[in-house]
Amino acid sequence: MKKYNTPHRHRVIKTRLTEEEYAEFAERVTLCKMSQAEFIRQALIKSSIRPVITVSPVNDELLSAVGKLTAEYGKIGGNLNQIARCLNEYGAPYNALSKEVQAMPKSSRISKGKLQRREIYSFLSL
Repeated sequence: MKKYNTPHRHRVIKTRLTEEEYAEFAERVTLCKMSQAEFIRQALIKSSIRPVITVSPVNDELLSAVGKLTAEYGKIGGNLNQIARCLNEYGAPYNALSKEVQAMPKSSRISKGKLQRREIYSFLSL
């Protein structure tokens, strides 16, 4: 009896193929000049299989939310640009307001980290 220098294999893998799939498989096996089992082993060891990424409804919701946030950031950036342009064009009223706010006592100047309404109204009326 002839002995082979191969590891003893216990596990069996079974699959079904369509006629077209089997024809392609048989052609590849023939071109490689190896047994079907060895071809499958080599395919398993040497091939790289990329996972398929599917977009689920949760991902769609997340993408939608990110899109909305991006739009909001764009609007905020536009508003900041308009404010900066206005302040650069009409710097004198802003400078006057800045001096007025600096002259105020600190206790009346800031309320919870924000300018009080009367300071904002006086700025807007300039």
